[in-house]
Amino acid sequence: MSLQPKRVKYRKIQRGRRKGISSRGTKISFGEYGLITTEAAWITSRQIEAVRVTIIRNLRHEGRLWIRIFPHKSVTKKPLETRMGKGKGEPAGWVAMVQRGRILFEVGGVEESRAERAFALASHKLPIKTKFVSANGVV
Repeated sequence: MSLQPKRVKYRKIQRGRRKGISSRGTKISFGEYGLITTEAAWITSRQIEAVRVTIIRNLRHEGRLWIRIFPHKSVTKKPLETRMGKGKGEPAGWVAMVQRGRILFEVGGVEESRAERAFALASHKLPIKTKFVSANGVV
């Protein structure tokens, strides 16, 4: 299952900048524990899916998982061995732009030790550094 928008009006988006601190999605809203970023990056739809599978397998389908990011941005790529010019390439995949301080995933209905273990394994699937956070502020 690859995450991507159902319909997109303008599919070719410019790269943009990743710097800055996230202003939204910085507090735990749904679960009890969360995985928060300490860096800015693009996270692909395949990486999001790999993290989802890892967390669900580790929690043995107990509790509930919330995915707080979605890959809205298309990334284009020109075909191999193509000369320069002739316009922008076709969309090759979808990414979520994530800034520092953004909650990526939340888990509820499980013990803290199990949630921390699941997030530790999941963080290895991501290209950025992350931290485990708790809704009550104690980590």
